[in-house]
Amino acid sequence: MQTRNKMLDDLSQLMTNAMGVAQGARDEAETAMKSMLDRWLADRDLVTREEFDAVRAMAQKAREENEALKARIEALEKGAE
Repeated sequence: MQTRNKMLDDLSQLMTNAMGVAQGARDEAETAMKSMLDRWLADRDLVTREEFDAVRAMAQKAREENEALKARIEALEKGAE
């Protein structure tokens, strides 16, 4: 029969508890950093990717319409000569 050493059991329990506390502290630090980063980003006037893509599509459409109007004006000017 194997005897258990009380001191080793206590040390093992202490290390297990310490790892649990360290993990809890890590989780809390991650949550705090994420919250701080979210607040910092919210204070900046940044846009989401969806908003950026929507504005980019609108700008592209406006460019295409401008090119079409430019070509139409040029054709009208040539016809008026």
